[in-house]
Amino acid sequence: MVQKTRAIVITGNGTNCEREAAHACRLGGFDETVIAHISDLLAGDIRLDDFHFLNLTGGFLDGDDLGSAKAQANRFKYARVDELAEHLFDQLLRFINDGKPILGVCNGFQLMVKMGLLPAFDGNYFRQEATLTFNDCGRFQDRWVYLKNNPASPSIFTGGIEKGIYLPIRHGEGKFVAASTEALERIERDNLAVLKYSDPAFRTPTMEFPLNPNGSVNAIAGICDETGRLMGLMPHPEAFVHRVNHPRWTRENLPEEGDGLILFKNAAEYVKKHL
Repeated sequence: MVQKTRAIVITGNGTNCEREAAHACRLGGFDETVIAHISDLLAGDIRLDDFHFLNLTGGFLDGDDLGSAKAQANRFKYARVDELAEHLFDQLLRFINDGKPILGVCNGFQLMVKMGLLPAFDGNYFRQEATLTFNDCGRFQDRWVYLKNNPASPSIFTGGIEKGIYLPIRHGEGKFVAASTEALERIERDNLAVLKYSDPAFRTPTMEFPLNPNGSVNAIAGICDETGRLMGLMPHPEAFVHRVNHPRWTRENLPEEGDGLILFKNAAEYVKKHL
C-alpha cells in the first residue's frame, strides 16, 4: 500500500480544466496533486512513474486543428523524452502495466481514444478502435445531461452509483463512433460502455436530442477498458463536485457533494487499496 497517494493532471497546448480536475482529486482523497505541463514530461523533469493516478483533462488541444486531440495523441506516441532512451508512450504503458488508473474527460477522452488506450481490446493500447467526431447537431453544445450507469461495467470509477449521474457537457466533437460494427458489438458485449445518455429518470438510454447532445451511437457517453482502470467520458465530472456547481442549487435541496466527485473518490480508494 502506498504511503502517499499522488495524482497528476497534465496541462498545456490548449487544456483548460486542469485546476478543476486537480481540485476534484484533492476532494476525492489524494494526498498530493500536481498540475504538470506536457513540456515538463517531454523534458524529463517530471515522470509518470512517480504518480498513482493520471488525469487527461478537457480543453481544445492544439486548437483541434488536426481533429480533436489528434496532435497530442501523436505527441504521446512518438515524442522522445529528452535525455532518456524512451518515448513518452513508454512511460504511459509502464503506468498502465503497473496497475494505475487513468481518467480522460472530454478532450482527454478524445485523446485516449485516438491514442488507442480505449477500448484497448485484449490489452492492445496502441490500436485505435473508435473516435469522437462532430456533433450531429452541427454546433458546440454546452448543457447538462443525464447519464445512466451500467452496473455490470468493470470500471473502478463508477462503484456506488445507483442509477445514474447528472453532469455538464461542453464540446463540439463528442459523438462516439466505433471503427466497425464488430468493435461496437464487443464494447456492448463486454460491458465497456460505462455511461449512456438517458432520460431524467435514468431508465433508458436515448438518441433523442438534446438528452443525447451529440448523436453518439448507442447513446454512449463514456467507456472503459477491460481492466476497468482506464476510463474516458465526454461529460465533466470535475465540474460538479459540490452542490453550488449545480444549475439549480438555489432552488433544490441538494447534497453537499456533486455527482462527479464519486469518480475521484473511487480512484483514490482504489489506489490506497491496490497500489
